[in-house]
Amino acid sequence: MKELVPTGKLRVAIAVSPTPSALYAVKDASTGKFRGVTVDLGTALAKKLGVPVEFIPHLASGEIQNSAGSGKWDVTFMPVDDERRKFVDFGNAYHLLQSTYLVAPGSKIMTVDEANEPGVRIGGAANTATFRAAQRTAPKATFVSFPGVDAAINAMNSGEIDAIALSRESLTGAAPKIPGSRILDGGFLNSSTAVAVPKGKPEALAYVGQFIEEAKAAGLVRKAFDAMNLKNSQVAPAGMKP
Repeated sequence: MKELVPTGKLRVAIAVSPTPSALYAVKDASTGKFRGVTVDLGTALAKKLGVPVEFIPHLASGEIQNSAGSGKWDVTFMPVDDERRKFVDFGNAYHLLQSTYLVAPGSKIMTVDEANEPGVRIGGAANTATFRAAQRTAPKATFVSFPGVDAAINAMNSGEIDAIALSRESLTGAAPKIPGSRILDGGFLNSSTAVAVPKGKPEALAYVGQFIEEAKAAGLVRKAFDAMNLKNSQVAPAGMKP
């Protein structure tokens, strides 16, 4: 409790987007409340601990990562990559992640490999695992970073970028906002989304890792996916650690 709930309430850092995914929550326009997989998991964790919950919104997981040493949040959920391990310690995975591209209306890009060409402008959320993976796998392309998903969607609608790099779930929600856009088959990143805590909190890490295993076994993770209409999202196998 000392490591995980130092203020007496569980402060959950969440990423907020116009469309939901295993990572991104959405803000309900009528109530002002957040809804999503990470909201459901954070709420259940706080209930198990017997403490109130507070959600700390961020534009993307990169922003959460960069605030890990600030003491402003206690637990989060984010895609795993090596760069991020410098800032947080990952617990167990709850989601199998694939990232790919949404290409602009009229684009001739048909495969992930074809995005790796000079003159192709790829947008994404700054400092995210997905955007870093796109930069590694498409070194010939030009990359344009945005603070969040909304800004990337607006840029594609304005003709400023040719592709958006995001998780397949996020792109499924974003595509209708860009008429004529297409999601490519295959992916440039196959990873997982996991629970995480700021570095140096071993007892908190062990507790939240066990919580994720219980949540998967009880069907809570599957239920959280389905509640956000993420029917194709895959729950990570039991015991999976990044």
